[in-house]
Amino acid sequence: MEKKKLLLLLFCSLLLYAFTKRQPTTLWMMGDSTMAIKDADKYPETGWGVPFATLFKPSVRVRNMAKNGRSTRSFIDEGRWQEIYNQLKSGDYLFIQFGHNDEKVNKPKVGTDIATFKANLSMFVEKAREKGAEPVLLTSIARRNFEQGVLVDTHKGYPAATREVADSLQVPLIDLTEKTNRLLTKLGERKSEKLFLHLKPGHKNYPEGVVDNTHLNKEGAMTVAKLAVEGIKELKLSLVKEFK
Repeated sequence: MEKKKLLLLLFCSLLLYAFTKRQPTTLWMMGDSTMAIKDADKYPETGWGVPFATLFKPSVRVRNMAKNGRSTRSFIDEGRWQEIYNQLKSGDYLFIQFGHNDEKVNKPKVGTDIATFKANLSMFVEKAREKGAEPVLLTSIARRNFEQGVLVDTHKGYPAATREVADSLQVPLIDLTEKTNRLLTKLGERKSEKLFLHLKPGHKNYPEGVVDNTHLNKEGAMTVAKLAVEGIKELKLSLVKEFK
C-alpha cells in the first residue's frame, strides 16, 4: 500500500511538473502606434510589435496591448494599464514604450510634462515588480526627420527621461531611439524612406497616397523588431533562449 501511495505521489508530481513546464511566458507590450497592431484598413502601416511576436517559440505568448495615439497619461486614464495590471503574474515580461504622444503637451488629455512622464513610467515599473513581473523600458523609435541631409531629433527630452527612470530604478533598457537614429543616419534621407509609410496615389487604403515619417511599413516594422531582439540579446534577458 505504501508503495502504491509513493508511486501515485510521484506520478502526480510528474504531471504537475509537465503542466508547469508547458505554460508559456507571457510578454506584455504597452505603448503607442509605432508598436501597435493595426486595423486592416491601415495596411501597410505596421507596428513593430506585430513581427516581433512572430520571432518567438511557442514558449512565449506575446500580448500586444499598444494602441494608436496613446501616451502614459491616456493609457492610464482609459483603463488600459489597469487591464494589463489585473492579468500580470509572476514570471511575465512587460515591455513599456511611450514618448511619441506624451511629448504633445498641447493635447491636455494626452500630453504629459517630463516629470509626470517619469512618474508614470516609474509607477508601471514598480507595480509590475509587485506582481513579480519583469519590466523592460524602451525609448521611442526615431521619426524620419531629415534637415539638409541630417537626421534631427523630434522627441525633445522624453527618451532621456526614459533612460533616467531605467537608471534610477535599475530597469533593463532597450534604447530604440539610439538604435533607430543610427539606422536612419546610416541609410540616409532617401534610402530610409523604404521603412516608412510612403505610398503613391492608388493604394486601396490610401487612394490619395501618403507620406508618413512616423509610422512604419511592413519592412520597417520587421527591421525595428530585429533591433528590439538585438537589445534583448545585449541585456542577456532570459527571453534570449526563446527565439526561433
